[in-house]
Amino acid sequence: MKPLGNQQPTASGATAGAGRGLSLRMGTIGMSIMLIVFLVAVVFAANQNDVVGWLVAIISLGWLLVFSFVVFSLRSAARNAAARINEAQLNFNRANGIPDRGPSVVDEATQARDMKLDHSFKIVQVQVRVIQDHLASGKSSDDETVSRALDTIEITSHNARSMMKRNDDGPVEGTVVD
Repeated sequence: MKPLGNQQPTASGATAGAGRGLSLRMGTIGMSIMLIVFLVAVVFAANQNDVVGWLVAIISLGWLLVFSFVVFSLRSAARNAAARINEAQLNFNRANGIPDRGPSVVDEATQARDMKLDHSFKIVQVQVRVIQDHLASGKSSDDETVSRALDTIEITSHNARSMMKRNDDGPVEGTVVD
C-alpha cells in the first residue's frame, strides 16, 4: 500500500511485542534470584565447611538448573509457536489471495470511508445494470427510468468524490492498494 498526499499515519494502542518484554524480564529476574541463592549457599558452605552447607548448595544448584531448563524451554517453545502461527497466517493469506503487506494501522474513519465508498460503487453498478437492461430491451417508453438511473449515478459519483477530496478541492488523498 502506498499513501497518497500528505496523510499523517495514526497509531493507536500498544506495539505488537509489548507483552514479550515483561516475560523476558521475569525470566531474567527469576534467574538472577536463583543464581544469587546458589552463590550465597556456596559462600556459606565454604565458610562453615560442613556437610549441611554443601547439601544446601547442591540443592540450590539443582533448583537453578531446573529453573534454567524451564525458562529456556518455555522461551524456545514460545518462539517456535510464534513462528508457526506466522507461517500458518502467511499460508492462509496466500491460499485466499490476500497480499502480504505486513502490519498496517487503519483507523476507524478510514474504514468507515472505505465502507461508504464501497456502497457508492455498488449503487453505481446497480444503476449501470438498470440502464443496460433497458437499452437491451429496446423499450423507448422507459426513458424516465434511464434518466433516474443516470441522475443516481451522477449524485453517487459526486458524493463519492467528495469523500475522497479535501475541502479545498486539492489533490486526492488516500491509499493505493497493489
